[in-house]
Amino acid sequence: MEKGAQISEHSVHGITQNVEDLLQSHTARTMLANSEFIVMLNQASTDRVELAKLLNISDLQMNYITNVGAGEGLIKVGSSLVPFVNRYPKNTELYNLMTTKPGEGTSE
Repeated sequence: MEKGAQISEHSVHGITQNVEDLLQSHTARTMLANSEFIVMLNQASTDRVELAKLLNISDLQMNYITNVGAGEGLIKVGSSLVPFVNRYPKNTELYNLMTTKPGEGTSE
């Protein structure tokens, strides 16, 4: 599981593959609820239920983070929720630089 945080002069940035730990903390839940920008990819069923309550995600919008493929999800920007599908052709240099799949992409 990848986790990380970065604090810059005016904002806090975080990333995690599993939001379960965050949802168990009152402080982290408050930070998520007050966040202006969140990118959500495929989420575990228990996490989806909690995120739906916390971020007021409708049942229809939940479809965008339920059993979806790589590069698909839901972006929260302010009070708006925007679905996205962001697929890149695998035979491109950009894909090779961005992929996190083991065995794909450029090696260091």
